[in-house]
Formats: sequence, structure tokens, C-alpha cells
Amino acid sequence: MTNISEKNIRNFQEKIFAWWMENKRSLPWRETTDPYYILIAEIMLQQTQVNRSIEKYLEFIEEFPSLEKLASAPISSVLKIWSGLGYNRRALWLQEAAKQIVELKEFPKTQEELQKLKGIGPYTSRSILIFAFNYEIATVDTNIRRILIAEKFAEEETKEKELFIIAQKLLPKGRARDWHNALMDYGSLVLTAAKTGIKPKTTNSEKSKESRRYRGLIVKYLTSYSKVKKEQIVKDCNIPEEKVNDILLGLIADGLVVKIKKNYTLPE
Repeated sequence: MTNISEKNIRNFQEKIFAWWMENKRSLPWRETTDPYYILIAEIMLQQTQVNRSIEKYLEFIEEFPSLEKLASAPISSVLKIWSGLGYNRRALWLQEAAKQIVELKEFPKTQEELQKLKGIGPYTSRSILIFAFNYEIATVDTNIRRILIAEKFAEEETKEKELFIIAQKLLPKGRARDWHNALMDYGSLVLTAAKTGIKPKTTNSEKSKESRRYRGLIVKYLTSYSKVKKEQIVKDCNIPEEKVNDILLGLIADGLVVKIKKNYTLPE
């Protein structure tokens, strides 16, 4: 751990907050502390850029304004709203998490309880507690990791566990929500990957990106057409015939597509 002194911490906090007061982004999920809405936003933002998530978030909370509405909705209607965000399994996980919370009769308020929900890991559980409840905890996403490295508080080789320890030391008392919003804005607008040259720890292969694109095309297609034969999917989605079987099998295994005789459709 380098550069962690009381003076450096204080100077860093003042710099970030001073910048943020003049440059903060206006985002719809920042206008609420409702844990359900925060849950939706955090699941969407896991692997989708902010600008692409805004419209879908607003559409989603209008269609499913409560945990109960989402929990009881047909899977097909959830996928129709989600389609276009990518990683469609997240929609299924979000609905399953909603069902779990409804069954619990109250929203979980600890990391341990939140991580029992479908699709919720260490980062997302911390983010929900920070943005919904302003808990005095730190979390580290790609943007925050890049800031810690660029500001010499960490190195590119620093392990994830150590990054969380560093982030906790830098956390200003009583301002966890504002602090994380400020850091995420600073990383997105100032200390970008292009400017710093700091790469994320993991990147998707071209093969993985191609498979994900084809999966997304099929799900989106099936939101408009039900009970479609494989040959029609190949033609209309422009997917190579030699790849479509594996993609459809993967979608079926993930619960995103159902095969009825020779036809494919979204689950009800």
C-alpha cells in the first residue's frame, strides 16, 4: 500500500469533491434511495454503460414499479423490457431476486443477506448498501480501481482484497453515497481508460463478444415473434447456421428460450 497518509487522503477527498460539485452527472437512479430501484440500477450497470442504461431503467421502473410487480410478471415481459441491454440472464436473476425479497417480506440490509440473492456478488451488495442506505463501506468497480492506481494509492498488480482495504481508508465519514458517485463520475469523465492507459483486469475475447451478440439478437427477435423455427432465426437474425445450434442450446440452458417441438419462443 502506497501514498496512504492522512494528508494525502484529505487532499484527495477535497480534490474529488471540489471537482464533483462542478461536474456531477444527473442520473435517474441518483434521485432515489429506494433499495428496489437501486437494485435494478446496479444489476443493469454491472455490464452495461451508463448512457445505455438510463432509458431502460426508466422503462423498467415504469413497467415494474414494485418488487411485487416484478416478482409476479411473466418472464417474457421482463425480457422484452430488458432486451437491448445485453447479458439477458441478468433479467432472470433480477426477477428471481425480487421473488426472494418478497418472500423475505423485507429488503436485506447486510452484505451476507444480499449475497444470498440471485446475481448479487460482493461489489453489487456493497453498492446497494451504499446508495440505498449510505452505509460506511467502500466498494471498487473498474472506474474506482483505475483512480486508485492513477492517484498512486495502488498499483495495477494490487489484488482485489487489498483494493477494498485501500478504498475503505479513503472513505470520508458519513458521505459514502456522495463519495462513490463522485469517484464514478471522476473515473468516467476524467481518469478514463484511454487517458490513463490503465486496462481493466478482465476483458472479453472476440469469440465471447460474438456469441453474446448472437444471443442478444435471438432474444430481441423472440420478443417480437413467438414460436419460430430455427431456420427462420438463422435467416432473420443473420446467424451462421453452423453456430446457431450451440447458441440456442445455451439460451435454453440459461432459461432464456424455450423449445416447443421444432419452434423456439421466450418462456412465459
